[in-house]
Amino acid sequence: MAVPTLLDNRGLAYGDGFFTTMAVIDGLILWLDYHHQRLMSHADALQLALDSDSLLTTLQIHAQQLQQGMLKLIVTRAKQDIRGYGYTPSMSGSACEIWLTSSAMTVATTKQLHLADGRSIPVQPTSAAICLSSQIACLPPSLAGLKSLNRLDTVLASAELQGIKAEPLASGIVTSLSEGLLRDMSGQWVEGTMSNVFYQLADVPSPLGASELPVVKPKNLFDDTKNHADYLTNGQWYTPSMAQSGVAGVMRQVIIDALSTSEYPVKIRSLKDEDLPKVTRLFFCNALRGVMPMSNLTLLSGEIVNF
Repeated sequence: MAVPTLLDNRGLAYGDGFFTTMAVIDGLILWLDYHHQRLMSHADALQLALDSDSLLTTLQIHAQQLQQGMLKLIVTRAKQDIRGYGYTPSMSGSACEIWLTSSAMTVATTKQLHLADGRSIPVQPTSAAICLSSQIACLPPSLAGLKSLNRLDTVLASAELQGIKAEPLASGIVTSLSEGLLRDMSGQWVEGTMSNVFYQLADVPSPLGASELPVVKPKNLFDDTKNHADYLTNGQWYTPSMAQSGVAGVMRQVIIDALSTSEYPVKIRSLKDEDLPKVTRLFFCNALRGVMPMSNLTLLSGEIVNF
């Protein structure tokens, strides 16, 4: 089989494919079963003939060679005989090409949340978040939630966040800013620029307006052993639906599954403008960084909600 030229690649030309990013520690891929499920579900959704079991074996070999770092897998539809966007309803139309890169890096594991099944989720130092003006697309049900190669809206949103972080003094934003909260085109807050979001709400609105709350230096909520152990199981967590926008991330599903039999299973709930001043706890998460707890959220108005 001839190796396609770069211009023939449908991932580059049309975003016709998907990707997943995996953390590797001690030669093992974290949450391999969840990444395997993503491979199967995404291949089915995009009608790609992917031998996920064989691919899994290859990934494990590369993980053993890497030992510590990150694997990024990209799957694209193979070159088609017909011109344009379409593909033939045949084996050749479902054929795919696989691209794999590895990066040696340290995956932070100093602080962890221990789950009932014996596995652990890495926890990052507490930082701050900001609501971004960029918006992400609303998608048809067949594409919503997929980690497809069509990520231009997230690219622009991430650039907005980087611009804010580059001028923290000019913008008045604290220097610990690490993530931005994104709306979709319907106006609902859905996810971060590189992560999913979970939040808790006050039972009743605070008597103080968000603007009256003092700005405090972010603190690490996991210095206290009890808070560390109870972080996920103490109180009701919500996460936005991925039914019309966003990426249904691996770590998002890990957390939903981990709390499914707890006193407070995760509830899927829209996050709207009027909810933001009532948020009492918030964290972002992804498969590479684990849980990223936030100490405060800067709203579009400039008001700051502290947690």
